[in-house]
Amino acid sequence: MIYHQVDGSGPPLLLLNGIAMTAASWQPVAGPLAERFTVIRCDMRGQLMSPGEPPADVGAHVGDVIELLDHLGLDSVHVLATSFGGAVGALLAGRSPARVRSLLTVASADGFTEVMAAEVARWRAGVVESLSSGDRGVLSDVLEPVVYSPAYVEAHREERAFRRSQIAALPKRWFEDLIGLLDSAESFSLADELASIRCPTLVVAAELVGFIPLDRCRALADAIPGAEFRIIEGAGHAVVVEDPAAVVDLALDSFGAHV
Repeated sequence: MIYHQVDGSGPPLLLLNGIAMTAASWQPVAGPLAERFTVIRCDMRGQLMSPGEPPADVGAHVGDVIELLDHLGLDSVHVLATSFGGAVGALLAGRSPARVRSLLTVASADGFTEVMAAEVARWRAGVVESLSSGDRGVLSDVLEPVVYSPAYVEAHREERAFRRSQIAALPKRWFEDLIGLLDSAESFSLADELASIRCPTLVVAAELVGFIPLDRCRALADAIPGAEFRIIEGAGHAVVVEDPAAVVDLALDSFGAHV
């Protein structure tokens, strides 16, 4: 069973992590949402609290999520998912439509592109250097300019330094498992599955995304029947961390309409 944490009360809402996130990363979003929803956070296989070799196929995480929902006795949930988690959430909604009441993806795409592949290769090299150099904070230096907007990077120097120290303190196993997760990203393709999604869906892009091209976020919305598309202005790829209030507002508006 993958690691999970449940907070709050109300309709069930599942949060699905980005590739280098962990359940704790959601706190600025999960806290406010737990006032209205039963918020379920989890770490997928290969993430911090669910260590171990991750599956080579991104779609395999769907089975883990379904096992978690069965364990919690939940027939269906709202899903809020970002980046890598957005792919898992979309696959869950397409393959098991009865399990997803509504879907909100943030900074996710419809598939893996050459631009994304090049960036993932750079991240992977950063992980390897973090392990080999003795300075595990190198990965933070690699990620920051891409996942955050320039304004956020400039305005949060002390917070960034603290986050770098947090990453540097993570166990060796986390870095090793992250390599496996990054390697699995090339299996990420939603093109043949998105048309099967039937739940109300909102696809949200970050305006200043440095990883997933905006046109791929929009293509995700275009491929899902009836999906809405919105942009959070001024935010980078890690918008869940950078502008959690905007994510909370969108979630309350979207999920509140489909309780």
